[in-house]
Amino acid sequence: MVAAGLQMLGVGLCVLGWLGAIVSCALPLWRVTAFVGNNIVTAQVMWEGLWMSCVVQSTGQMQCKVYDSMLALSRDLQASRALIVVSILLATIGLLASIVGGKCTNCIIRDFYSPLVVQAQKRELGAAIFIGWGSAALLLIGGGFLCSSCPRKEEGDMGRYKLTASRSERTGYV
Repeated sequence: MVAAGLQMLGVGLCVLGWLGAIVSCALPLWRVTAFVGNNIVTAQVMWEGLWMSCVVQSTGQMQCKVYDSMLALSRDLQASRALIVVSILLATIGLLASIVGGKCTNCIIRDFYSPLVVQAQKRELGAAIFIGWGSAALLLIGGGFLCSSCPRKEEGDMGRYKLTASRSERTGYV
């Protein structure tokens, strides 16, 4: 019974994570106006997402515009779009597989303890299930390490980056 409860908890958490990924994909809050330094004007706040950009006025009015062309977007935005959509699709497949796999695991455990099943037909959990659980744990731990390895930004760190105009902007030719 404990295994079934843990499986249900795991599937529930996966569903919450999947829904969170969908919400994250849809919200236009990937880049938000930063109020740093002397930039304290709050008359409007700009939000940029994967699919649209929005401007929120201090009056509460919000105007959103869907991006016109995928090819006109920056590379990081195109890559982010592709990665989040692929992750949502893979999560969908993973959830479906976990539901089917969870039913199979419960059947194996139920049949093992059932007095109605003949001894020759009783099965135990195989090594592949344990390898899968271990792999999932390693993937989660590895993902956690990757997420925590991002360097922290320090104040004044942006000073080392220089903004330069592209050739077409300098010359006025496209």
